[in-house]
Amino acid sequence: MSVLLYRLGRFAYGKPWYVIGGWLAVLAAVVVLLVTNPVKLSNEVRIDGTPSQKVIDELATSLPEASGGQGILLFKAPDGARIDGEKVRPALLAAVDAVYRHDHVIDARKVLAREAARGENSPLLRAQAAVARAAGQSAGGIPAGQPSGGNPVPLQAGGQPVPGVVVSADHSTALLQFQFDQQTFELPSGTIDSTIEAAEQQAARAGLEVLPSAAMMEIPEIVGIGEIVGVAVAALVLLVTLGSVVAAGLPLAIALVGVTVGVGGAFTLSTVFEIHSLAAVLALMLGLAVGIDYALFIVNRERRLILDEGLDAHEATGRAVGTAGSAVFFAGSTVIIALAGLLVIGITLLSTMALVAAATIAVAVLLALTLLPALLGLVKERVCPARTRHRTQRPEAAADRERAVRWGTCLVRRKYAALAAAILLPAILAVPAADMKLGLPSGASYNPDTGQRRSYELISDAYGPGYNGPLLIAVNSTHKGELLTPATLAAVTSDLKSVEGSASVSLAGMNRTGTTAILSLIPGSGPSDDATEDLVTALRDRTTRMSAAHGVTVGISGFTALAIDVSDRLADALPLYVATVLGLSLIVLLLVFRSLMVPVTATLGFLLTIAATFGLTTAVFQWGWLQNVIGLDATAPVVSLLPIIITGVLYGLAMDYQMFLVTSMREAHVHGATALDATVTGFARASSVVLAAATIMVSVFAGFVFNAEPMIKQAGFALAVGILIDAFVIRMTLIPATMALAQEKAWWIPAWLNRLLPDLDVEGDKLAQKIPLPRPATPSPHAPTQKADSIR
Repeated sequence: MSVLLYRLGRFAYGKPWYVIGGWLAVLAAVVVLLVTNPVKLSNEVRIDGTPSQKVIDELATSLPEASGGQGILLFKAPDGARIDGEKVRPALLAAVDAVYRHDHVIDARKVLAREAARGENSPLLRAQAAVARAAGQSAGGIPAGQPSGGNPVPLQAGGQPVPGVVVSADHSTALLQFQFDQQTFELPSGTIDSTIEAAEQQAARAGLEVLPSAAMMEIPEIVGIGEIVGVAVAALVLLVTLGSVVAAGLPLAIALVGVTVGVGGAFTLSTVFEIHSLAAVLALMLGLAVGIDYALFIVNRERRLILDEGLDAHEATGRAVGTAGSAVFFAGSTVIIALAGLLVIGITLLSTMALVAAATIAVAVLLALTLLPALLGLVKERVCPARTRHRTQRPEAAADRERAVRWGTCLVRRKYAALAAAILLPAILAVPAADMKLGLPSGASYNPDTGQRRSYELISDAYGPGYNGPLLIAVNSTHKGELLTPATLAAVTSDLKSVEGSASVSLAGMNRTGTTAILSLIPGSGPSDDATEDLVTALRDRTTRMSAAHGVTVGISGFTALAIDVSDRLADALPLYVATVLGLSLIVLLLVFRSLMVPVTATLGFLLTIAATFGLTTAVFQWGWLQNVIGLDATAPVVSLLPIIITGVLYGLAMDYQMFLVTSMREAHVHGATALDATVTGFARASSVVLAAATIMVSVFAGFVFNAEPMIKQAGFALAVGILIDAFVIRMTLIPATMALAQEKAWWIPAWLNRLLPDLDVEGDKLAQKIPLPRPATPSPHAPTQKADSIR
């Protein structure tokens, strides 16, 4: 492997425009495809096979108009004015009319007019009256909420209720609920924004404020000021680490090209495959972070070979790609394996995320092994500034290495204290994880200055918290073609209304044949409350009895039901996923390090990392601790998708640092150092670049913490703190202490297994034997002047 990569590095350096031209062609193809095929991303959390998703899929056939995305707009009257007063009502009605007339919005007024024309032959009107009587509502079937001061009432126009519009009991707000003709992610780009703008234009005539709910979201902003600041911090770290603007610019260039090809390539396929917006964000985060890190490892090795060994840039590049490039290849492999493990779960949403992110990582590795040496071929000797190459005094890097030697020696000599601290700290941080609650983001998850949060709070105050997450009850006749009688629907309504926690039930829709009906059940609690989860469980427990008693099938869906199903499905899949990833990665680590203890300790250390990560995420987002530090003011459950995604991503990234740090230790050991000396020497060689790489990753991930989208915010935070803990506590403290404790046993492997394993030569020993390192006529002034003291 090292010899092959050495030759690849020398070729790319010597023929840079061949390689650069090839990548430019790839970039051009991606850009052309993006221009000709508009990007189409999804916000839908779809988990096939769950009860909630089955209800939605069945409605797509039996009642298509009810399977589209839901829109909710809240209209707030100016202070002191009534929303249904003479001065405000015309603007409100005009705004409602503008929404119903908008493309892709189903006009409920036309549906009611059509049914009214059918008179007594309308199953919808007969069912509506029966359900209203059973639920104790007005004839219009307006659900009763539980706000202070009374129940909401329908908005009247011409003596008739306006469908979909409810006025709060204090007459300060009006709530419009409507349906799109497609799921929100399938709507043409800009449809939701233009619908809101149409309402705002009319509402502005009377000073009405229009607030969309969290359900009405376009694709979130993927790159904002926080992400840009994160990349800027990464650039500063590169400049400090490499000491040259030219050298620091190369990793940034590699990362930007990588995310353009990887994420851009995924976007070009979005018209063929459904790609979730979180998949694009995850690929962007990983692409930026690992793209910078992998290039940093190779550039840093090349500079060390130039400064310490006195090699010319061409030879140094070849050897850097042959040695550090080998570590990059296998480090990238562990990340890809960890992501590919998501495929075994069989959930399309996660599979898409895994494939997009894994493809972006693969592109980053290829760029580091090909485009980077080609760019180094253009830069040539300028990768090290002239003032650095020709200085005769000891460089500052040597002083940094001495500090690393002293810290490594301290860890080795005080191994028991270091080991105890490295275990105790993550264990304490992991305690809140025992209380971790999973769910999906709602309006309550957003910051107070956002429209989604204001809408959520106003709806809760004016109508009741349950209006933010109504449950969808699908009722179908058991026998094909048999009508649902008003008496049957009334009986089902009574049963649903009697369940503890149910505030009201109303008819939301019915197909023309009268065989399928949709009931809207308003819980008495918010969508993320435990009481609402208990209500869903109780309703599902009762559906079997209702089906038998009334000759119908009853299905439960809606925000809370979907959140429960998603959490349960992912919780069931997590053990299989973890077992698959750990098994495959242990094999890779065994091949690389030819040791039994190293892969095991690496994996156990990761388990401490992930436990502490979930503990901190729970404490900050669910308990609300230290939220002001990250500009957050909203408590919410941990996103259901987060544990399984973060587990895979963090495992792969953690093994990156394990690979670079322990590979340096193995290299020293292979070349004759004792186990203790190899631990100190390897730590001194790799710790500074691992420190820089971890700082870069934390900076990039932390930039996403300030994204307005709750899922992206939580993912950025979890990855940032996970890398922080793993790099500094586990890899740079626990692992050296463990290696010092085990000494020579750390590298033990049964002789029979050693003979069976292929020699991957990640440390470049075969490269040194086959192509001996050329020695300069005069020793480099930057070569180390002092060896680390032997540890006894």
